[in-house]
Amino acid sequence: MTFEPVDLNLTDPEKGYLNFVLYTEPSRGFAGASLNAEVDIEAQQTVTPHFQEWLSRLVRCEPNALHCALVMPTDIPRLFHPCVTEDASSPSAIRGSGCVCRRTFHDPEFGLPVVGEHFKHRGEGGTDQWSYKTYAPLALRPDDVFSRFHTGRSLFWARTDKGALSILPQKNGMGYSLGYSGGGPTALAAYLSQIARNDGGTTPAGTPYEDAHPAILAWTQSKAADRGTNELSLGDLQAMLES
Repeated sequence: MTFEPVDLNLTDPEKGYLNFVLYTEPSRGFAGASLNAEVDIEAQQTVTPHFQEWLSRLVRCEPNALHCALVMPTDIPRLFHPCVTEDASSPSAIRGSGCVCRRTFHDPEFGLPVVGEHFKHRGEGGTDQWSYKTYAPLALRPDDVFSRFHTGRSLFWARTDKGALSILPQKNGMGYSLGYSGGGPTALAAYLSQIARNDGGTTPAGTPYEDAHPAILAWTQSKAADRGTNELSLGDLQAMLES
């Protein structure tokens, strides 16, 4: 299936979720995204400054159909249960003070659904952490220009010319990663290469692997690329195209 960014858009907070393509297997009780990649953010990844910036702008909201598609069918009821910190008698409470609730948000900048997953041991001093799931956009907003790429702890972000931070656009089945010779670094290099060729303009996710520029691919495959937090400006990427 092909798509045009004007037809398939998850990045318009004014109009909501437009033409979201859902893949379902009714016999298995499964539903999920067909084009937009699902992004899993583990608790240990939430300490990065870019994640904290993104988290700080999320807005609590009531669950909707896209939130339900982000969790297993058996976890859908937990989207509607309060946290144990809000209601000690919540169905998601475990043995009094533990918790396995879900919390739903939307991103007001890009219109994306987000589900927070709580895991709290009962009692004091035990594990009490949140992880998150969301969808990556298929492209930045039509009037945005890519300015800078950020990565840290295997999370990948785009900064627009207006300063807004977005999860890097990603197509389902083409996950990004760093530091080895394989599909993840190649998919990332291909997308960053296309952004550089487009002068930071609208660049739908899903650039073919063979379009990865050798210099950008060498960077994404290097072990140094994911040490700490790394940034590449649009100018840095375009300089790599000329190397």
